[in-house]
Amino acid sequence: MTVSAQKRDACFPLDWEDDERMSFLFSAFKENRDVDCSDWDGKIDFWSPLIIDHCRRRGSVCVSLQDLNESFRRKGTVPLGLSTVIQSMIRGGKVQKESDFATNVDSGWLSWGVGLLLVRPLKWTLSALLGSGRVPLEEMFVVIELVKEKAAALLAAYRGSPLAVHSLLSFQELRALSSHICSDESTLCMALLQLQREKHVTVSLHEGEKLVKFSLAGQGRVSPVSEVDLGIYQLQRSEKLLEERVEVLGQEAEKCKQQAKSLLKEGKKTQALRCLRGSKRVEKKADRLFAQLETVKGILDRIANSQTDRLVMQAYQAGVAALRISLKGVTVERAENLVDQIQELCDTQDEVNQTLAGGVLDSGDDSEELEEELKSLLENTILDNDVLPVVPTHPLSPPRKTAVARGSISAPRRLESAQ
Repeated sequence: MTVSAQKRDACFPLDWEDDERMSFLFSAFKENRDVDCSDWDGKIDFWSPLIIDHCRRRGSVCVSLQDLNESFRRKGTVPLGLSTVIQSMIRGGKVQKESDFATNVDSGWLSWGVGLLLVRPLKWTLSALLGSGRVPLEEMFVVIELVKEKAAALLAAYRGSPLAVHSLLSFQELRALSSHICSDESTLCMALLQLQREKHVTVSLHEGEKLVKFSLAGQGRVSPVSEVDLGIYQLQRSEKLLEERVEVLGQEAEKCKQQAKSLLKEGKKTQALRCLRGSKRVEKKADRLFAQLETVKGILDRIANSQTDRLVMQAYQAGVAALRISLKGVTVERAENLVDQIQELCDTQDEVNQTLAGGVLDSGDDSEELEEELKSLLENTILDNDVLPVVPTHPLSPPRKTAVARGSISAPRRLESAQ
């Protein structure tokens, strides 16, 4: 027996190896329960918990008759009474058709397209109208016990996460948060539908983005998505985007400074000055965005510290009005692109003039400041490269004798000869 077969058999009860017992359980139901109650009830009691356990092991909350037939195939034979078992579970409230489960979806779900997704099965309706008791093979059923477990785990995961401070979540954020609970998007939607039934969740669609709102701890039900909720969500998104942008600009400015230092070591002062100017421009952009980030953070802090809906509304309106006035008719991207283009043209013109003049000329109000910074970079470079002078490799020549020395030696000799 293979490893996969052993694992599969371990998921089934001990009766699974009893051919005589399984032959009875795999047989079809009697047409009427009154004919043999023990026969009918014995099969229901065996298959119903086995179906639920099968779905729980897979981490799924939905199942179809076709899937059950393949999963419970034994020695080439499929159970003949699973359709009757499913109908019995429907009557007992243990499972429910997907289309019935989503009957009371609100406008938010319909805007997501979930309503159209779940109401797609029509075979069941037609067969019910025609008086057929057969269950279509592809009909999907929701296991109520399991979907309630997923919904409770999802709500607990949200309330125990840092995202609980946010009134609204994007569907993608929730998908990442619940990846260990809901194996796929369909399971997550079912859990959300169950939470909506319990009044713990509401959903909406804003500017093409799917949003989810949970009830707060201690609240009996979730409140509808309001304009204030959407405004706070937009501010929180702006805060996150601004933080990312400021960090990128800081790294870019530091990169320009390092390039200027490298060029200065190579003696390319003109190019070093250009890199330094680029660094200054990037730092100014970062300062502007950081000021906007502080404004957004201040608004969010005021909202978080507000104790009443009136104060929340006033803080929100004041912040949004200030942002609209400061950014009316202007976009950050357009302004930054225009400044970059103008500065590049000015730098090119300066380099052409310097080349024609045969010298290095620096124009601008910040020349002295840039010269000082270049000098500082140069000093740091010298300190970094502070090493002993190179020892000469060729032999030193002996010192030459001077005329004075020769005279001082010959004078005694002349005195001796005179004597």
